[in-house]
Amino acid sequence: MSDILTERSGGILRIELNRPEKKNAITLSMYSTLAGLLDEAAKDDQIRVVLLHGAGDSFTAGNDLRDFAQNPPGPGESPQARLIAALINFEKPIIAAVHGAAVGLGTTILTHVDFAYAGESARFQMPFINLGLVPEFGSSYSLPALVGYIRAAELIMLGTPFDAERAVEMGLVTAVVPDDALMARATETAQKLAAKPPEALQACKRLLKRSAREQVEKAAKIENEVFAARVRSPEAKEAITAFFEKRRPDFTSTTSTAGVGKAA
Repeated sequence: MSDILTERSGGILRIELNRPEKKNAITLSMYSTLAGLLDEAAKDDQIRVVLLHGAGDSFTAGNDLRDFAQNPPGPGESPQARLIAALINFEKPIIAAVHGAAVGLGTTILTHVDFAYAGESARFQMPFINLGLVPEFGSSYSLPALVGYIRAAELIMLGTPFDAERAVEMGLVTAVVPDDALMARATETAQKLAAKPPEALQACKRLLKRSAREQVEKAAKIENEVFAARVRSPEAKEAITAFFEKRRPDFTSTTSTAGVGKAA
């Protein structure tokens, strides 16, 4: 069965992350598939809204670390960069229905959606720092812009996990709903949006995003360069090795090459 399932109904394209046994952890091929689906949906006049959700007990646990370690992203064109660009350039509404684990990408992608509904079970985290990495998907700009610098520093520099109530308090999600009502609430909003005049709806989104779009694109480009350097650093190698060996990482002996990971 495919790692990503789609269903079209009444102008709504439902995209389901479908690796429930891996908590929908994202592989390299899934990045490419998601980017392709968004690019195709952008050109399809019959699709008015995209609804993104996860199978099983989680939204997504973020990167599949084994796949990620074998295929680290580079500083230029990559499946990750393709998905970032697809999200930034997507002018139709995106709704996310989030339950269970929403880690890494599962949190940063929410800064690109237009409506995010969190089930009461949702648990968010951006643990990039714990892996010797930096945030991605333009979130070094979009997250502080959304929740404020002090809160963003806590979430990014400490990698602090947080629950659905805190997510809605910070403005990262639209509303918290019971898990068993999550898909119904997200679908209801998708149906309302799909019934709106489509050109006006897209124009509204362009206007809402116009001031931030250039900054997010710039942030994503710089992040990609720094991320590519960091993922090849001794700190990241130690953190990922420790994860697979199920031990605490030891950063006391890791040394970085001068300048690695510094933004231009």
